[in-house]
Order: sequence, then C-alpha cells, then structure tokens
Amino acid sequence: MKERRPVTIFCDIDGTLVEHFPPNVSSKPDFELQLLDGTLEKLEEWDRAGYNIILTTGRRESMRNQTEKQLSSVGIFYDQLIMGIGGGKRYIINDKKPNREQDYACSINLKRNEGIKNVKI
Repeated sequence: MKERRPVTIFCDIDGTLVEHFPPNVSSKPDFELQLLDGTLEKLEEWDRAGYNIILTTGRRESMRNQTEKQLSSVGIFYDQLIMGIGGGKRYIINDKKPNREQDYACSINLKRNEGIKNVKI
C-alpha cells in the first residue's frame, strides 16, 4: 500500500484568518483579534483531514507570547507558528518528485479580510 503524506498548509494570520489592523493597533497587549467568517470551521476541516497547519506572520518574534495568547483566545489552533517573515512578497520553493509532473507547491492569494471559508485544497 502506498504511503500518503500529509498536506502542509502555510497560512498567514492577519487579513487571512482574522481581520487586519495596523500594527500599532494589533500589537497592544489587550487587543482582541476579530475572526473572519468561516475561519474556525475551515481550520477544523483541515485538522480532521490530517493536514499540518503552519501559521505565518510578519509580526516580530518579540510578539510571540502575545500572538499565541491572542490566537488561543479566539480558538485558533495550529501545528507551528513562524514569526517575523516580513510584509514583502513570499515565495515557496519546492522540488518535484522523480518521474512525476505534478507540482507539490501551490499558492492561493486572497483579498485582505476575505477569509479562508471558500478555500479548496
């Protein structure tokens, strides 16, 4: 039987899972994230499918504890959190498996604050 490897999803936080606010607002210790419609349902769907959920953010590493608390307070769960990736263009570079033409790296770009409810993986 052929082994099926899990899907890995890299997902931005601000403007993708929660409403985007300027850093001077979202970095305040008492700031509460505003979930975008369908966020928790989609994360639960991916989790049930066995996907690895890796959240990414341009927030500084020094904001890790605060960000983890904010995510937890609104019910967002994940496998890993990568901080400090900056606000510029982002590229995923991946190899192709031998003797297969299928691409194993994909990209989905959403309008800010549109949310992930309609994303198909």
